[in-house]
Amino acid sequence: MVFSSLIFLYAFLPITLLLFFIIKNQTYRNFVLILASLLFYAWGEPVWVSLLLFTVLVDYYFGLKVEKYRGRWQSKAALISAITANLAVLAFFKYSAFFAENINLLFHTQLPYYQYGLPLGISFYTFQAICYVVDVYRGEMTCQKSFPKLLLYISLFPQLVAGPIVRYKDIAQQIDQRVITLAGFSEGITRFTIGLAKKVLLANTAGELAGAYLNGNLAEATVLGAWFGITLFALQIYFDFSGYSDMAIGLGRMFGFTFKENFNHPYVSTSATEFWRRWHISLGSFFRDYVYIPLGGNRSHHIRNMFVVWFLTGFWHGASWNFIVWGLYYGLLIMLEKKFLLSLFAKLPKVFSHVYLLVAALVGWVFFYYTEFAKAIDFLGIMFGLANRQLVNQDVITAIYNNCTFLALAIIGCTPVLAKLQSLKNPWGRYLEVGKPVICFALLIVCSVLLVGNSYNPFLYFRF
Repeated sequence: MVFSSLIFLYAFLPITLLLFFIIKNQTYRNFVLILASLLFYAWGEPVWVSLLLFTVLVDYYFGLKVEKYRGRWQSKAALISAITANLAVLAFFKYSAFFAENINLLFHTQLPYYQYGLPLGISFYTFQAICYVVDVYRGEMTCQKSFPKLLLYISLFPQLVAGPIVRYKDIAQQIDQRVITLAGFSEGITRFTIGLAKKVLLANTAGELAGAYLNGNLAEATVLGAWFGITLFALQIYFDFSGYSDMAIGLGRMFGFTFKENFNHPYVSTSATEFWRRWHISLGSFFRDYVYIPLGGNRSHHIRNMFVVWFLTGFWHGASWNFIVWGLYYGLLIMLEKKFLLSLFAKLPKVFSHVYLLVAALVGWVFFYYTEFAKAIDFLGIMFGLANRQLVNQDVITAIYNNCTFLALAIIGCTPVLAKLQSLKNPWGRYLEVGKPVICFALLIVCSVLLVGNSYNPFLYFRF
């Protein structure tokens, strides 16, 4: 089940909200959310609910052991066991075929392997489970002695299948006691509706347009067509994932949970370093706090630590070499920025650093999009005029002209312009604030109409 589906919007969510608010007892409300979350997950993949429950059981058990033997060797053994178990499950389902294929290719062997369907959300809830056990080991929080409460944390449907990666210490108190206000509930509806509009109106439109330039015959592609296509994909993946995060945060607010922000207008950045402080914030902070700093951070073996983090960042996104290249590409950019690029751009007008980041991000999305490395290189050759291709043709000009309104709205949506307008104390800000309910209702209706009979409605990050 996805948030941008009619069954979710007009059946699952209303029924869950109704049951939740009819019940006044906090414990019973939590059970409503647990049952709803398991149903939400099982809707598309009933078999893998058992894997989710197994993950929670493993981390519940080892969390208790970590705390029971705190300060002794058994505590570290329990921590290592928990991390190993979580990563082993993730590796088995997500990476076993990748490793077998590459071993066979490298050593000319014939290791048998099976390409498992990736359990939905496994990359996200595995990291949340690891966060929990590590934080207990570090003494940043006490272990959860109630299995249902830990199950609620890991399975909570707003963030279960595509994040953001929520740390237990950030919502532990909210599981036991949370206050739901009319203002908070209204804020949650607004945030959810904005995310839905991002997904249905912007991401889906950009994705359908991008396919004609990225999936077509590259032998006929023009330079401008290549740039147009990858720009559309950049818009698609941003509005797809940030829209999902907005919906997750909004749903959390409806049920009394406060999740941290996961996106902060990354395309306004002036460097790759800044971009990754704004893009998928929960993933970046996970690798920083649980990998980079424990390895030594900036204190020792800095280059090695950077390599490990960015290798893992790419590999987390998929069992394919193109994702690894994409991750290492950003790692290299960030190292170059720290060496000299940032100081160089500081001497130039800011527009140069903005252009640099946008070009760098679009190049990165090429590696992200094409799982075949050779195809990515061919596409980059077209983008930079190295493939002896036509600069532009009438089809591309017509497509840009016909979609100029959409492009303008999408570009504005990538910036904090609307948020700044709303915060103003002048009539513009007041009009936006007063008209927010009407705008949200209109967006919901438009999105619902577009979802009827629309077969193109993917969430890109579901596959990661």
